[in-house]
Amino acid sequence: METDAVVIGAGAAGLAAAQRLASQSLDVVLVEARDRVGGRVWTRPLPHSTAPAELGAEFIHGPARQTMALLHSIGIRVIPTDGESWTCSQSGELRRDDRDIIEIQRIFDAARTLKRDESTDEFLRRLERDDQTREAATEARTFVEGFEAADPAIASARAIADELHSGVDLSAARPLGGYAPMFEALKNSCIAQGVRLCLSTTVQRVSWQPGSAMVRTRDAAGEISETRAKAVIVTLPVGVLRHRGGASDVSFEPELPPEKRDALEMIEMGHVVKVVLHFRSRFWERLRNGAYRNAAFFRCEGQAFAVFWMPLDSDGFCIAWAGGPKAVALVGATPAELIELALNGFGALFAAPELAREQFVGGEMHDWSADPFSRGAYSYIKVGGLSARAALASPVEKTLFFAGEATATDGQGGTVNGALVTGERAAREAATALGVQNETRLGGA
Repeated sequence: METDAVVIGAGAAGLAAAQRLASQSLDVVLVEARDRVGGRVWTRPLPHSTAPAELGAEFIHGPARQTMALLHSIGIRVIPTDGESWTCSQSGELRRDDRDIIEIQRIFDAARTLKRDESTDEFLRRLERDDQTREAATEARTFVEGFEAADPAIASARAIADELHSGVDLSAARPLGGYAPMFEALKNSCIAQGVRLCLSTTVQRVSWQPGSAMVRTRDAAGEISETRAKAVIVTLPVGVLRHRGGASDVSFEPELPPEKRDALEMIEMGHVVKVVLHFRSRFWERLRNGAYRNAAFFRCEGQAFAVFWMPLDSDGFCIAWAGGPKAVALVGATPAELIELALNGFGALFAAPELAREQFVGGEMHDWSADPFSRGAYSYIKVGGLSARAALASPVEKTLFFAGEATATDGQGGTVNGALVTGERAAREAATALGVQNETRLGGA
């Protein structure tokens, strides 16, 4: 089979790239290893609930213009993540926590002027030794480990600072009802424009030379196929691109250039354990005379799951979250054990374990770190890797093009919108290489 372009991966970046190329009258094949589109976004309906659960990406970060345009085009409302935050005190009591991300941004401002990049751990240790900055620095460390899903020992302080300075993390919202309708609309748009979508199909090898590539695939039935293309857009996560020795790994012949391989080594995959707990009711809102009625987030660093949040549009969901080192510490636990641990931790917040268990309906989760098609949650930059995202994003010989959240150079790494933006960018690069120019955008934006 021959085509103009093969897009590898049907997550946000791959769908955006395929849609844009197809809208420019190019012949496109979109290959996805999973039996669904969405990649690290997975909206799952739950029994006995009117709202679905997001097992992967959930939030809209910052302005997210592409995401907002897509949601608007299909009539999906966006709801802010408003609500109170509560934190466990050292005595174990819950107290209101009015701190916001601006304080963390201020802490990291100094890192933007470092003459030599250093680890986040090294940067924060100096501030933690100062009585005036100790509390804020400790909060910043918690943010890096949890929100960024990063290990402070290897995460670049300057990269964290630059991301915070971009403003992407200053606001957050959620699509009402989850991301599923947006991804379904993207898929349907691709198919309507002639994209050949191949689900449950793994890419085994990309043999390439300037101006031409042969993509070898294997479908669910074990059938091997080869597709010749003039351009290949790769949207695989860093964890997959870097891994060697697995049945799901993709090889490149010849190998990717040294600068591309170096970039992959400087971008790390953060690890997350996210558990969706479903309760019969929002029972916590009835405790302490309704003190938690407007609560959206609970934090307790002393627990295995340091953060719990409640989607305000759900009938009884609580999300338990462990990121970075806390997630790594849970490696080896079974899903049943992790759900039990999250349930116990949530009940312990209110000193009401029996009530939590009585109200508990069930739990859901997906192990993204063990998933061979993700091998982690989302990316962050290691010390000395400030140019790694741009290096990974750069095309190779006008033939291989790269997209995905790890290639976002504007502070949107790790976000759905960052993936959409990079998919559009890679499609533009590929279209230009193929001699096509067009300004069609996602959602008509």
